[in-house]
Amino acid sequence: MAEVLLQRSDRVAVITVHDPDRRNALTFDLSDQLVAAVRTCEDDPDVHAVVVTGTPPAFCAGADLTALGEAREEGLRRIYAGFLAVAGCTLPTVAAVGGAAVGAGLNLALACDVRLVNAHAKFDARFLQLGIHPGGGMTWMLQRLVGPQTATAMTLFGQVLGADAAVSHGLAWSRVDGGHDELVAAAVGLARPSAEASRELVRTVKASMRTTANLDLHAHAVDVELAPQVASIATPEFQARLAATKARISGRP
Repeated sequence: MAEVLLQRSDRVAVITVHDPDRRNALTFDLSDQLVAAVRTCEDDPDVHAVVVTGTPPAFCAGADLTALGEAREEGLRRIYAGFLAVAGCTLPTVAAVGGAAVGAGLNLALACDVRLVNAHAKFDARFLQLGIHPGGGMTWMLQRLVGPQTATAMTLFGQVLGADAAVSHGLAWSRVDGGHDELVAAAVGLARPSAEASRELVRTVKASMRTTANLDLHAHAVDVELAPQVASIATPEFQARLAATKARISGRP
């Protein structure tokens, strides 16, 4: 059965696109379910971070070809909605890419804040080979991550990045040894500091990073960060952590 699975544990949610027989290709229904899963995480105060993955053997093979072939603007936007929900998520997101991320599947990986890979990962734009223009903001997301040269090589020259190349070009944070379970566990582990921090603080930091990424001057970033930093200093959580840190330092030999 094609479905999007959602598991929550210790403040980290794992969203899994599950249709392995079709390599997790995004249908309209799966995209709708992905939107719902992200919304559930956003609405759950016990979720502080989100991991996105696909059931092996693929991460996501792109849009379902039948749906894509019949789509016009409304249909394309419905396909986009799933990965755009991930892109718009206010919580930190990690993609655990343990197989091919193709077309819209590449977009789903790009939509996450950080990508971890294992040896089976492949990043393949594939749009040109299918005779279709990229969509869903792929050219914008990819160029921001890897720069225009690598983005051009992938988009116009059909270059596919495996795990090691993805890490070396800045498309993935790191490569994880092992299979799918080890990869997801590593992604959950990466998300652990966000899970252990204040949910509101985590969301505010992510919002500030999005804002400052589009600024030209350091001074403007200082202004953006000032008010939320002052607010965070006033929280009971900061005061408790500050006291604990002082006690730990004073107890050192």
